[in-house]
Amino acid sequence: MPTAPNLLLSGLRLLFAAVVIAMAAGPYFLDPTEVVIVTEFLSMLVLAIMWNLLAGYADIVTVGQHAFVGVGAYAFFGFSALAGLDPYSSIPLAGLVALIIAVPAMILVFRLRTAYLAIGTWVVAEVLMLVAGKLQAWGGGSGTSLPISIVLSLGRARNDRLAVIYWLAFALAAAAMFVTYFLLRSRIGVGLTAMRDNEEGAAAIGVNITRARILCFLGTAPFLGMAGAIITMQKLRIAPPASFSITDFTVFIIFNVVIGGIGSFEGPIIGTIVYFLLREYLSELGTWNLILLGTFSIVVILIERRGLWGLFRRLLADDIVPVAHKPTQPAVVSRRLSATES
Repeated sequence: MPTAPNLLLSGLRLLFAAVVIAMAAGPYFLDPTEVVIVTEFLSMLVLAIMWNLLAGYADIVTVGQHAFVGVGAYAFFGFSALAGLDPYSSIPLAGLVALIIAVPAMILVFRLRTAYLAIGTWVVAEVLMLVAGKLQAWGGGSGTSLPISIVLSLGRARNDRLAVIYWLAFALAAAAMFVTYFLLRSRIGVGLTAMRDNEEGAAAIGVNITRARILCFLGTAPFLGMAGAIITMQKLRIAPPASFSITDFTVFIIFNVVIGGIGSFEGPIIGTIVYFLLREYLSELGTWNLILLGTFSIVVILIERRGLWGLFRRLLADDIVPVAHKPTQPAVVSRRLSATES
């Protein structure tokens, strides 16, 4: 007979699937303002998923994630506005440029550890922002807007353009979740989970920690670059302080992941939802908005180190999205051994 936690878990899984299906058709029933908000939510969700993979599993606590978001934004402008490519093919190309930039950045920052690594990633991001400010074809320090021809190529009517950008953001968020799910379910994911729980123990049992970190660092860069391209399509403008914003693309992302539950699949999703709800209801409070956000995060961490999902996880029998491998039951092992011996 199903227990109460199992019934609750089944209900949450059905709700999660229903929400994903409903979001796929969002532009058909949301008004333009809501479409803009949900598009922004999907873009930030991609950033949260990537930062959680780095910090929550690979132990790469970066505060320079906004570097690849900005690189993607500027690469998208270069391909679409300067090279004359269509915006749809410019998005994956922006992700490719972010991956290329990530290689030398990785070589530099992987020589550092702990707090020095975090500072190193921030320095890399600041250097890239300063370089972007020297690119006169991209508007220099003040930036520039996307040409009207690119805007119209997304749709003649404003609602059509908003719908196109929404679906691009939805597709990227879905891809980020699927890739993360299959990565964590793979053999590499077992090593990442072991690193999350005990890095020294994981190394002792043969997990190649360096290879796992390289895979995560380079694997997240294209998603960050493509997210930067989509954010640029939504804002219709690039500028060094905005495209390389540490507040929007790193600080708030860390907040989302930490309060949601770092080192879990559900944590970034829950944290991003909570952030947007708090932002919408507290936006009129001015500076008190940030004060309350900070206070809320401290309270959550003091109560449960693994965030809100850690609290919910106590009530459930399993994860909503099961990414962890279950240990083999002794009885099953015994039957397998018996069958092998016979």
